[in-house]
Amino acid sequence: MGIEILGLPMMYYIAMVAKVLVAFLFVLLTVAYATYAERKIIGHMQVRLGPMRTGWHGLLQPIADGLKLFFKEEIIPSQASTFAFLIAPVIALVPAFMTFAVIPFGGVIEVAGYKIPLQVASYIDVASGKVYDVNVGVLYILAMSSLGVYGIVLAGWASNSKYSLMGGLRASAQLISYELSAGLAIVSVFMLSQTLSLNEIVNQQSSFNGLGWYIFKQPLAAFLFFICSIAEINRTPFDLPEAETELVSGFCTEYSSMKYAMFFMAEYANMITVCALTTTLFLGGWNGPFATVFPLLGLVYFVAKVYFLIFFCMWIRATLPRYRYDQLMHLGWKVLLPISLVNIVVTGIIGYFIK
Repeated sequence: MGIEILGLPMMYYIAMVAKVLVAFLFVLLTVAYATYAERKIIGHMQVRLGPMRTGWHGLLQPIADGLKLFFKEEIIPSQASTFAFLIAPVIALVPAFMTFAVIPFGGVIEVAGYKIPLQVASYIDVASGKVYDVNVGVLYILAMSSLGVYGIVLAGWASNSKYSLMGGLRASAQLISYELSAGLAIVSVFMLSQTLSLNEIVNQQSSFNGLGWYIFKQPLAAFLFFICSIAEINRTPFDLPEAETELVSGFCTEYSSMKYAMFFMAEYANMITVCALTTTLFLGGWNGPFATVFPLLGLVYFVAKVYFLIFFCMWIRATLPRYRYDQLMHLGWKVLLPISLVNIVVTGIIGYFIK
């Protein structure tokens, strides 16, 4: 018998802290080296080499960039609203990390005789062995992702700059336009799974030796959700809130030092979360051949799927030019939104007759 706290063995509390640290370090390291990977991938796609001078093939470039930003002079505009200006990067960054708490990145592993579910916000009933997680995990992620835009809008307003304000306004309009389509796109997943629990959604895709993914049943919904999510996080070709050719650097024009880096980190952390959520909803999460037999293999599957989608995001950036603002709004309201609604209706009709 080990030490127990509130009726649970100490091992479960140690595992909880370990899962938080692993998830945080995974996102943090992926954010750091996603910047390096993007520069290298786009460089090779454009017949360039990308970073080469700092370390072997530029591997130390993210560390050098981080140190540079950390020691760089911090400038606050004299006419800015100081408190709002300082708090805005925090509001943008914190939700980007918090969203990863409900995403299951593996099955159940056994450590020292105790079963541990590989999901931060989850626990396992010792008696029954059943895993419990946040039963509205998808709604939690949608809520957290919506909070991030407040930081961007606040940054645009507090900077007291026309360029920054325009970027903030664009970000808010873009979020409203595309979050609606993204939310409707995943309604079809709820109709198939009959749950909002991400862990249960993953478990329902474990048929056919871990290949019963919802992307095969809902390819249109997967495409709509991924495209709308890219627009929500302001990635190219939907990076209108920054739009260097028009707005200097958009909402973060007046930012420098680590505050600028925090906006940068928030963008990449959101990209990782979007890819992880797409993997969970449509690509079976950690499911794959023999993942139930070898639980750590599921973790490998999950990371591989997420990294593939991150690569796809970078590929899109290297390929497509930025939309005009009127094209962005037209695509969101007149193309993606009607298609999302039609997909829900068709899914309901097919589900009714098959049932």
